[in-house]
Amino acid sequence: MRALTVEEARQRATDLALGSYLLDFDLTDPGDTFEVTSRIRFTAVGDTSWVDVKPERLLSVELNGQSLDPELLADGRFPLTGLQTENELVIHTVQKYSVDGEGLVRSVDAADGRVYTYGMSSLESAPRYYPCFDQPDLKAPYTVTVKCPEEWVVLGNGAATRTAPGEWVLAETKPLSTYFVAIAAGPFHLIRSEYDGIPLGLACRQSLKEPLEADAEDLFRTTRDSFDAYHRMFAQRYMFGEYWQVFVPDFNLGAMENPGCVTVSDDFLYRAQATEAERSTRSRVLVHEMAHMWFGDLVTMKWWNDMWLNESFAEYMAHRVAEEATAYKGNWTDFAFVRKWWGMQTDQSSSTHPVAPDSLKDARQSLDDFDGISYAKGAAVLKQLAKYLGDDVFLKGVNAHLEAHEYGNADLAEFIAKLTEAGASGLANWSDQWLRTSGLDTLTAERTATGVVLHRQSPDDSRRPHTLTVGGYDEAGAPTIVELVLDQNSVEVALSNDIAVIVPDAQDDTWVKIRLDDTTLANLPTVLPKIADSTTRAVIWNAVRDATMTGDLDPRQALALFATTVGHENSDVAVESLVRWLLEKVVGGYLPYDESRAVVVDALEAKLASAEPGSSLQLATARGFVAVTNNVDLLKGWLAAGESVPRGLEVGQDLRWAILLRLVRLDAAGEPEIVAEHARDQSSEGAVEVARCRAASPAGKEAAWTRIMTDPEIGVRELLATAEGFWHPGQAAITAPYVGRFFTEIAGTADIRAGMVLMLTANRIVPRYAIDAGLIGAAEALSQDETVTSGIRRAVANYLDDLLRAVEVRRRYS
Repeated sequence: MRALTVEEARQRATDLALGSYLLDFDLTDPGDTFEVTSRIRFTAVGDTSWVDVKPERLLSVELNGQSLDPELLADGRFPLTGLQTENELVIHTVQKYSVDGEGLVRSVDAADGRVYTYGMSSLESAPRYYPCFDQPDLKAPYTVTVKCPEEWVVLGNGAATRTAPGEWVLAETKPLSTYFVAIAAGPFHLIRSEYDGIPLGLACRQSLKEPLEADAEDLFRTTRDSFDAYHRMFAQRYMFGEYWQVFVPDFNLGAMENPGCVTVSDDFLYRAQATEAERSTRSRVLVHEMAHMWFGDLVTMKWWNDMWLNESFAEYMAHRVAEEATAYKGNWTDFAFVRKWWGMQTDQSSSTHPVAPDSLKDARQSLDDFDGISYAKGAAVLKQLAKYLGDDVFLKGVNAHLEAHEYGNADLAEFIAKLTEAGASGLANWSDQWLRTSGLDTLTAERTATGVVLHRQSPDDSRRPHTLTVGGYDEAGAPTIVELVLDQNSVEVALSNDIAVIVPDAQDDTWVKIRLDDTTLANLPTVLPKIADSTTRAVIWNAVRDATMTGDLDPRQALALFATTVGHENSDVAVESLVRWLLEKVVGGYLPYDESRAVVVDALEAKLASAEPGSSLQLATARGFVAVTNNVDLLKGWLAAGESVPRGLEVGQDLRWAILLRLVRLDAAGEPEIVAEHARDQSSEGAVEVARCRAASPAGKEAAWTRIMTDPEIGVRELLATAEGFWHPGQAAITAPYVGRFFTEIAGTADIRAGMVLMLTANRIVPRYAIDAGLIGAAEALSQDETVTSGIRRAVANYLDDLLRAVEVRRRYS
């Protein structure tokens, strides 16, 4: 189906003004379809337009009382002719439930056979479950009715009222864009509360009742704290009535900011011990989605090139508010280690783009830009902007922007105008420097005969100004922090030239890449563990990781630094992030697998022996150790909960699956053991882990590959787990026949799936450990083939970037 272009959207927004939607859903059919009637009232200035409809069957269309021929539907669009000034359009369709995370998703809980449904209507998805004018700048109030099985409950953007057995009405909403209209219907377990006049609610599958009940107070506390913080910052209070956070199965993202009915992946409900990093991440996700009530839901971008006005703001606010207002701390450390590292890689890839691009992609291509630029880089730029302007001016401008455009749409120019009215100056140049460009400046500290000079090297002529700190650290890790504005290519820093370690942007205040000087690199093994600030340690590690990625640092030196310092690291975020990086990029990627794996094993085994029993750090270390150890007897002992389990370590169901996965990859367990573990855990989560383990099994490769490439009915979580389990550097000989098949078969997955899951799957099933220059040509051809869906091409382009770097690193340091 053709994608909506910005020119088409602008014309339709000029031609039409929406009055209201009335959506009637009938979910009583137990099969894979449901019915919906969409009644839309709107005005028109011309006599022609179209409405977006992607049905299984189009039953009827009626415009101003006149029946239209359903056969006119073509390519997801139904043409409208003879429009009047005032119009009423009524469309009755049969729609198909989705399993790929877009539209109205239907999921059967493996634990008890109960059925759950929920709507996901982001880019191009809304017409998959109700007919609409699908673009962000055509807003309207919604009233929704739902018929469903009597034992179900219904939630949505408006407060839900049960009017009869199996019949529900959702109250009329404020004006909403199509992409965050949502219902959730099923036998959900509900927990209600109230705070500051706002009705609150949590919901989940019945089989996850216990973990939700256990964490309800924590979740409500984060919700209350966040509302307090946002109400202090913003002139408008929360404006969408009730506030439900619904934990849903088989979600293709972390969460979605539907006003009044936020949907959250139920992966965030922990069935076993979780790390503090995981709980902090969950808290931040909730804070992020709440920020969208103002940035995105109250004021929405006009077109997807300004999605940063949604996502960058929510990302920045999530870390800021979580740090300032919630019980979870270390949020900016997490940002540096996880989110910023993601964005730094994206900004140095062939698919990089400005935070607020001038180029106007169509709706389908815009989906690709929900990436490390729109989230992490945009958030870092906003953090820099707030530091540059000062909070008073920044928040005054933000509030003026929200007030001027409430329940409407706005773009970058309108936002900058409100900041300027609030007292900011020079922002036109600032936005050109920061928002309209790609790439990172590089900062280096030079030790001169008389002191230290900080240098800025730019990838273009933008000459971005940076408000930041430079940290100097002596042999004991004691800091000397210098604040400065870097608005020229070189500036002197008030630091001694003989200080052990120099870290530009030590407090991670701006968006740059850093190259550490040779003296600093030589001193890191002894000084890094003594630096108390975990965010500074993250800045250092990002410099090390980036230099390794670009071939400026020998990967063996980076690996040795990890082995030397990880024993002293007290941040579970750091341990998890660094181990993930090593296993995804270094071990079996930049370096030979067995040689580098052994270094990681030894370091984690030593740390595990010294970790506090029962601590989050112990669990994070144990997970990393399990993923790399070859000690089959030890792993089997842990599964049997024998004496070999470290004191205090809870071998819960999630860790059991991780242990079994490692045993399968070592060919020390197979189908009998997978079946036995599945018998212990017959949940939907268990089914996902079964899929992962079977894909990891040497005997299961062909079946796993076939499911990924040809099965349209596999759920999102099973699909992604299958792809994640497939490749491993220790199985290079086994997976070699599939490397070439990737390039010929992945494009076909667009025939059986749509939306975000296409790129998510392709990102996971690229042959990441096949470091072979002979694959460059095939990757280039596929990434440039415009007959292939853009999300798949983007994933292949990212893979090509990684392949080229890995080939060069191996050439340079072999």
